[in-house]
Amino acid sequence: MTTAFKQIVIVFLSIFLISCSSDEGTTENTIVPPTKPVPNAIKYLALGDSYTIGQSVCETCNFPTQLQATLRAIYPQSSTALKIIATTGWTTSNLLSAINVEKPEPNYDFVTLLIGVNNQYQGKSFSIYEKEFPELVTKAITLAKGDKKNVIVISIPDYAYTRFGQIQMGGQGEIISSEIDQYNSFAENYCKNNDIVFVSITDITRQGLKNTSLVASDGLHPSESAYKLFNERILPKIIITLQD
Repeated sequence: MTTAFKQIVIVFLSIFLISCSSDEGTTENTIVPPTKPVPNAIKYLALGDSYTIGQSVCETCNFPTQLQATLRAIYPQSSTALKIIATTGWTTSNLLSAINVEKPEPNYDFVTLLIGVNNQYQGKSFSIYEKEFPELVTKAITLAKGDKKNVIVISIPDYAYTRFGQIQMGGQGEIISSEIDQYNSFAENYCKNNDIVFVSITDITRQGLKNTSLVASDGLHPSESAYKLFNERILPKIIITLQD
């Protein structure tokens, strides 16, 4: 099978995946034929918090590691390296500080950013997110070879639809969901206004009470199965990024 034929197959796979996924609230992307070959070495940087490292799931079960495995299968001729900068409990402030300390090289083929739930959970002023989220997007663009097309922002999951959200939070589910919507609306609007890809996965997590298999054993974080559903929406965006 020639390289050109493989690229055509991958593009059609992308179209199929996008048409089959209910990517609610995401920015629109037009599928175009590949204009450059996929690099021999794909570098992926995942920025975030517990939802990125995969709190309470196995080391290979979080969504970045699942994406890495899938990309290795799709592009066997390329090596795929993953770096994660994320820790449970991090707010936007913590993530900014960590990036400044680690100083990762600005040579990543794509960067994902999922952050903000701990700003909400810890009761931080929303103005902090309004200031720091754009700063994080700017840093992500710099790290993604200075190209905003290589950045994918992912919406914040809604933990109101978990056992923890229902029991530990004392019936504050509606407030939690409303505040999560506020954060996600700000992020999505910012991305739309700045031509950044935004992928919404919040609706998946809002099935957590009806479908408990979407929640990890801690009763709070997404499960491996939930992360697989996240990636059904994220992967086509990454393929477009790598082929564009």
